[in-house]
Amino acid sequence: MILATLADLEATITRDLSLTDYPARSWVPLRRFQDRPVLDVLIVGAGQGGLAVTFHLLRERVGNIMLIDQRKEGEEGPWTNFARMLTLRTPKYLTGPDLGIPSLTPRAWYEAKYGADAWDKLDKIPRETWHEYIGWYRRVLGLPVRNEVRLTRIVPVGDLFQVTLMPTNGGAEETHYTRKVVLATGTEGSGRWSIPPLVEAQLPRDRYAHTAQRIDFTKMAGKRIGVLGAGASAFDNAATALEHGAAEVSLFARRQSIPAINPFRWMEFTGFLHHFADLNDAQRWEAMVRVYSFNQPPPRDTLDRVRRFENFRLHLASPWVDAGFEGGKVWAKTPEHRHEFDFVLVCTGTEVDLARRPELAGFSEHIALWRDHYTPPPELEHPKLTGHPYLGAAFQFIEKEPGTAPFLKNIHNFTFGATPSMGLSGASISGMKFGVPRLVQGITRDLFLADAAIHQASLAAYDMRELVDDPWAA
Repeated sequence: MILATLADLEATITRDLSLTDYPARSWVPLRRFQDRPVLDVLIVGAGQGGLAVTFHLLRERVGNIMLIDQRKEGEEGPWTNFARMLTLRTPKYLTGPDLGIPSLTPRAWYEAKYGADAWDKLDKIPRETWHEYIGWYRRVLGLPVRNEVRLTRIVPVGDLFQVTLMPTNGGAEETHYTRKVVLATGTEGSGRWSIPPLVEAQLPRDRYAHTAQRIDFTKMAGKRIGVLGAGASAFDNAATALEHGAAEVSLFARRQSIPAINPFRWMEFTGFLHHFADLNDAQRWEAMVRVYSFNQPPPRDTLDRVRRFENFRLHLASPWVDAGFEGGKVWAKTPEHRHEFDFVLVCTGTEVDLARRPELAGFSEHIALWRDHYTPPPELEHPKLTGHPYLGAAFQFIEKEPGTAPFLKNIHNFTFGATPSMGLSGASISGMKFGVPRLVQGITRDLFLADAAIHQASLAAYDMRELVDDPWAA
């Protein structure tokens, strides 16, 4: 019965896409360079953001595209890699990749598979269930993903890019030409995962791991674990270690208390999601400083997850001021105490630094950052925000100095580094409904305007008669 119901839903999707398939004509002229075909768009990253962008481009009849992901099929995105929450942190009723097609929504899929009663009883969508939904979304739409391929280099060539792709399974290096590049490379896509210098310089590499890595938590049984960081993921990783038998887990936070206000829930209204990017620089900056000052609190169920364990220790107002390795143990000093561990989980998020992205290394110095466009008043200074890319209305990079790198307008940064410029309109589930159309509309606009002369010539030569052998239309 469940399979038949899911099959019925998939038949409905086929019909819905057919009913809304207008205009159905491909319209972007094919280009060649040095006798080689040129892609219209290369999308890098086949997580939920990259898949949704690809789907929308295909709906807009931009079909000469390539979607790549460096991971194996079924491993794209964070859900089976480093996300260790039990459920998504967003409310279950949010929509995203469906882009307004009811039969493609998470709820439609969940009810077809598990029943309407199960949806009504569901609090939040489990992480593994969301991953399954994304996999089904890719399959039912037939999205053309090339897995196990990594983008290593982008080189501007006139109004095109030469891109170098390296198969991660041992194949030969490839080069392609493309007109547009969309970077849908997720949380760390505008820099790298951040490891504090204190940890990186003073601890043996086999005694710590950033929580974005694959981690074998079974090896933590009976061990004392230190957790550095106090975001939601820090508590999720602490809970995972405890659930795998850690003898003791101690979590260290610089803050005096855990944040209680979630500004992301405030952001979830149409005006903000649609139009935050249309505010002026001062308005966007003030809003983002406010958001980042709150930080995002762990959900209540995440805190309850660690509270179940008597061997969990929470150390507030306890930044690490020194650390080292002695007698087979990691030690760390806070302003008040010295602590020892067998292993450390580093949950310190990301560092936005475009120069650390290998695909951007050849020209990152030309990309405008917020510090290049806006100087805030002293009371609103926020050094971390100043290093984020300052993006145009369609997520595109902008030149630091006009005229020095005009090709940047054809690289679109659809990563979490776009947040200060675009709000929640990036690759987050909350903003996808608004961000994907904004991005795709910018791409199709650019493609049409770049080919305006070709379209004008096509119009001038158009002579297909609708009235044939009619005396009034002779």
